[in-house]
Amino acid sequence: MNKILIITVRELKVFFDSLMAYIMLLAFLGFSGFFTWLFGSDIFFVGQASLTTFFAIAFWTLFFFIPALTMRMLAEEKKTGTLEILLTMPVTNWEIVLGKFFSVLAVIAFALLLTLPYYFSVSSLGHIDHGSVWCGYLALLMLSAFYISIGIFASSISNNQIIGFLLTLLIGIFFHFIFEALAGGSSGLLGHILSYLSVASHFQSMARGVIDSKDIIYFLSFIWLGLFMSQKQLKY
Repeated sequence: MNKILIITVRELKVFFDSLMAYIMLLAFLGFSGFFTWLFGSDIFFVGQASLTTFFAIAFWTLFFFIPALTMRMLAEEKKTGTLEILLTMPVTNWEIVLGKFFSVLAVIAFALLLTLPYYFSVSSLGHIDHGSVWCGYLALLMLSAFYISIGIFASSISNNQIIGFLLTLLIGIFFHFIFEALAGGSSGLLGHILSYLSVASHFQSMARGVIDSKDIIYFLSFIWLGLFMSQKQLKY
């Protein structure tokens, strides 16, 4: 666990020593804040004390921002040759992958922490379902971990960051809305399978304040699968 923490801290220093983390944080807060408070179906348009609009916006912004954070995780290490050096050290593949995973998750958690003023502001406007809000934040964290695991895997199979970014988006597109679209035109067992594979259905269920074991199992299973495939890829 100590080695995982060391790698996590190392990656966080790399993030914050460059402009990447700051740009991503400002972009996330800018987009989510603009569409939550000012544009289209914003909070004032909805006319109720709810963060549903924010969660819907964050569902999309994280989809694009997370690949930008994960694209360099292993691809850059491969390109510069530092991965070979890291692999010769007394650390396991799992420790390397988990350290990088938790570093990105920490950046996302910090970004979500900076949105808590939205919550306090909305709660001052009227009665708000606090349980639903915290479930929504949990859903965003689970969604983020889901896409981070995909991003790290995509980064592990190439030494090109752009390829890692595009591959993460390509895989994510299927889970984000293609499976859901296909499920709408399918019936029977196939329809149920496609619907279950859609990340949107699980996210929306949790964001409404419903904590169902099938949603938790869905996220944890795919997070584990992405990380498992990543650490396996380090062997080749």
